[in-house]
Amino acid sequence: MISCQSFRANLQSRSPEVLEHLRKCDSCLDHAIAVDPDNFFRAIGGEELELPGGIDAFASDVMAQVRLRQAEGSVARRFLIAPRRLAAAAAIVVAIGVAALVYDKTQNAPGPQVPVAVAVRPRPLATKPVIETYQSQNATIVELPPEGKNDAQIVMIFDESLPADL
Repeated sequence: MISCQSFRANLQSRSPEVLEHLRKCDSCLDHAIAVDPDNFFRAIGGEELELPGGIDAFASDVMAQVRLRQAEGSVARRFLIAPRRLAAAAAIVVAIGVAALVYDKTQNAPGPQVPVAVAVRPRPLATKPVIETYQSQNATIVELPPEGKNDAQIVMIFDESLPADL
């Protein structure tokens, strides 16, 4: 195994000794990743695997997928927020509408009803003749209220011999 000083001097070469030291020394691994992040993948191994397009194409594909997933997440979050905002706006509109209706009813509500005296003019009664006395054997005479002295009395005469308009 090579020393850390020789590893740092030969970091750009991909010799088996450099890769072996990269896998075993944590401080050199941190230094190598700080210099080039692809060194993290080199530390994993798998040199026998040949990626189509190389490591750079693979890394760019991974980063494209990461960007795509981030974009999907941000779009999905926007659509989840929209119904909440619409619900809040609808609740505010309903509250304003109810408040307007209540305010309108209180403004148009009639005040307390005060009884108003209505002047009543006596109308002249029908111009039918007043009968003071009536004598008939076939007539039925009814007085309402019976035998009242100070109250107005209603007298009904039922007789078939009387004219209809009387």
